[in-house]
Amino acid sequence: MNARDIIIAPVITEKAVAALPEKKYTFRVDKNANKIEIAKAVEEIFDVRVAKVNTINMKGHLRRMGRNEGYTSDWKKAIVTLKPDSKTIEFFDGMF
Repeated sequence: MNARDIIIAPVITEKAVAALPEKKYTFRVDKNANKIEIAKAVEEIFDVRVAKVNTINMKGHLRRMGRNEGYTSDWKKAIVTLKPDSKTIEFFDGMF
């Protein structure tokens, strides 16, 4: 799997932005990717050193449009912690 196929998008929420000073970055990732693949993909794309990766499988939310209802798709979230001597990810620099 290509590194850009594993990392789908950054997650920008209040909780994710509050963790940025601790060098913790949150991403939406491929559901089939494991922690090792996620760490290698982040290191390759952003040229940083990863200390650890935590993953969470997120359930889809119930949504309604009038009388019709359904669920959004399930997805996987990864919280990537960088090593203390690693540089920051430039994309997130202006957010805190």
